Amino acid sequence: MSILKFVPSLLVPSFSLLMLPTVILPGYLEGAIAYRELEQSLQQQGLPTVTVPLRRRDWLVTLGGKPVTPILQQLDRTVKQALEQYNASRINLIGHSAGGWISRIYLGDKPYSSLAQVDLTTPWQAHQYVATLITLGTPHTSLERWTRWSLDFVNHNYPGAFYPHVRYVCVAGKTIFGQRRRGSWLAYSSYQLTCGQGNCWGDGITPIVAAHLDGAENLIIEGVNHSPRSPGLWYGSPSILPFWVTYLA
Repeated sequence: MSILKFVPSLLVPSFSLLMLPTVILPGYLEGAIAYRELEQSLQQQGLPTVTVPLRRRDWLVTLGGKPVTPILQQLDRTVKQALEQYNASRINLIGHSAGGWISRIYLGDKPYSSLAQVDLTTPWQAHQYVATLITLGTPHTSLERWTRWSLDFVNHNYPGAFYPHVRYVCVAGKTIFGQRRRGSWLAYSSYQLTCGQGNCWGDGITPIVAAHLDGAENLIIEGVNHSPRSPGLWYGSPSILPFWVTYLA
């Protein structure tokens, strides 16, 4: 597993390439509006980009460990529209936070269902449409009871960078070291719930160890916070974008 480390104060050369359309999948309990700046920043660099038009309330049906099928359905519609609109055979996919592991379900060939039902949902099989999957602060593993079933489903059926024809890029933040003291208690609790250890580095929500996948191109960026609503820099801030946007080539 290779890990590249970046510090935001460094300068990264700009690039100019003919790009595939890009689809952004928001994180858990987040709507498309929070990703407007990221979407516009990518478009300004000549990257045709759309965000799955989720509203925060669209996630309510997934609470309590229920299947994320409604999110997958909206993702699929957006991808198919992007393919048609840009006359493309493939797209690049950016998944933030939970959007990253939901994207891995979307790539897959196995029927996805919940523990409480036998649901022979047609597999999405979207690996044929996706050139690159970039995950931003995604907890690819978790001990949290409400998401563990879905994540176990993903990691059992599609471990690591599963599809060799898809480029997997996993971006983690090294910003807050989890400790049981003021200012880092939330990070400590979140890291512990995710990987079982609170005393580690992460973006304030997702620990580095959970944000990376075996076989992927794994990046660490210092000084980025987890969410677009966090104070300061996050993964999609204009000054941070150059550290991972070239992987959309």
